[in-house]
Amino acid sequence: MHRYRSHTCGALRESDIDSNVRLSGWCHRIRDHGGLLFIDLRDHYGMTQCVIDPDSKAFKLAEKLRSEWVVKIDGKVRRRPEGTDNPDLPTGVVEVFIAEIEVLGEAAELPLPVFGDLEYPEEVRLKYRFLDLRREKLHQNIMTRGQIIDSMRARMKAAGFFEFQTPILTASSPEGARDFLVPSRIHAGKFYALPQAPQQYKQLLMMSGFDRYFQIAPCFRDEDPRADRLPGEFYQLDLEMSFVTQDDVFAAMEPVITGVFEDFAGGKPVTKNWPRIPFAESLRKYGTDKPDLRNPLIMQDVSEHFRGSGFKVFARMLEQAGNEVWAIPGPSGGSRAFCDRMNSWAQGEGQPGLGYIMWREGQDSSEVLGAGPLANNIGPERTAAIRAQLGLKGGDAAFFVAGDPQKFWKFAGLARTKLGEELNLIDKDRFELAWIVDFPMYEYNEDEKKVDFSHNPFSMPQGGLEALQTQDPLTIKAFQYDIACNGYEIASGGIRNHKPAAMVKAFEIAGYGEETVVERFGGMYRAFQYGAPPHGGMAAGVDRIVMLLCGTNNLREISLFPMNQRAEDLLMGAPSDVSTKQLRELHIRLNLPQN
Repeated sequence: MHRYRSHTCGALRESDIDSNVRLSGWCHRIRDHGGLLFIDLRDHYGMTQCVIDPDSKAFKLAEKLRSEWVVKIDGKVRRRPEGTDNPDLPTGVVEVFIAEIEVLGEAAELPLPVFGDLEYPEEVRLKYRFLDLRREKLHQNIMTRGQIIDSMRARMKAAGFFEFQTPILTASSPEGARDFLVPSRIHAGKFYALPQAPQQYKQLLMMSGFDRYFQIAPCFRDEDPRADRLPGEFYQLDLEMSFVTQDDVFAAMEPVITGVFEDFAGGKPVTKNWPRIPFAESLRKYGTDKPDLRNPLIMQDVSEHFRGSGFKVFARMLEQAGNEVWAIPGPSGGSRAFCDRMNSWAQGEGQPGLGYIMWREGQDSSEVLGAGPLANNIGPERTAAIRAQLGLKGGDAAFFVAGDPQKFWKFAGLARTKLGEELNLIDKDRFELAWIVDFPMYEYNEDEKKVDFSHNPFSMPQGGLEALQTQDPLTIKAFQYDIACNGYEIASGGIRNHKPAAMVKAFEIAGYGEETVVERFGGMYRAFQYGAPPHGGMAAGVDRIVMLLCGTNNLREISLFPMNQRAEDLLMGAPSDVSTKQLRELHIRLNLPQN
């Protein structure tokens, strides 16, 4: 028999009854039932109930065992007594009657429990992550993560993509966040950068004559952490294709992503034939470029109903060009208490409030009357017209946001989400996917008072070089697209700008001269001079996809050894001080801030 085990703790079945077996694992739970000791023995593969009575020579040792001690058990498999089966365990009809026990590893008093799924402070969980990872739900999440990545890899290869590995030590590139810099010992005063994404390399591979690239790529960005964004590092399913249009990328990737979701959705519906929603339409309907389409609420422009009306606040706003009034329907939300609660929520978000109209059935059942200050000010005809436009009935409400849409659309989107949640309109048991298309090429940077790239600087503008030369930059759309799922952006991509003249012009509009382009993107700029194929691709966030499929909203629940919110690795003690000798080798002198 093997030194440590003949079977894993998840392997024994009825067919093994009367067999002599050897198991090794952790003492998950120990129970004393009137002299009989029950030990639930756990390993990576599962759990087996083991039992020992006082007559056994190993009983005294068994009494000393504590939670999370690692032990080896020899014994005989027997059928559990009638009425004690555990249908939740694959091993739930058998147990092992213990003959011998060997302690392989004692455990000190635990800083957090492994048994059960009790909430525990995150700082403790991350410091003792090796214990946290023993917990059933987290352990399963990590295994699911590996299976999802296997599914991605298999589906990409089946679609004709080849896997490549691109460098980790590279040059700084503007991907929208700060770089992590690595000082060079050999080249004093110079730095490598960890890649924010393999963007330039994957484009260069297309120019090198390869056709379909993919990589499960580590990416590094020095940006502030959020629940849906890991600090420091994350993983992307990165891909690029040559001689393709936007439609070709969609046709290749939609089945891959749909298939991965279907593999792990647990029977929940997954969108087929994803809708394609233009960026501007997404903002107007949903108040976000990553809409949660499980929420049925669609915002509408109701400006005409308030123009010249008795509600002077909105009427005066509408006298200024560009201002609008948007309505967010609130089906079943037509009570004063609910409307006041939404108004208070809006004030908590830094807004002056959230105007509303409630509709109630009149004495005549066919009559539906508007109620509330807005309804009283604009009169029954306008109130009825708003209700008709929004398709509402008695007992419903509508909420209004007014001003410059460029300034209020984000808040309107938050209000739509809040209403969907409060009115229980969101079907949590489905995955709604969509392409968001036609992103603007540029946006106006209010802080720096200049035109800047809106999204990826390497995207091809719709209309090419001519558009860059003749159009107002803020009206140019790009062949740029995202994938949205349940309120999260899970992928972003574009058809690339592969023409040197168009690339220089695109960067020039954003305030970068040709010399800057050559200096910062010399490799790619040079490659464009020697026959660059049209190409495009995308990158899907592996961590976010896993998070959604595991049914959590925190990336730390699907990552092995994440950092905390202050970008600290509490387990390994990073970031840490380094020795004077190391600094001297790197020609670095510290200039720390004065506290």
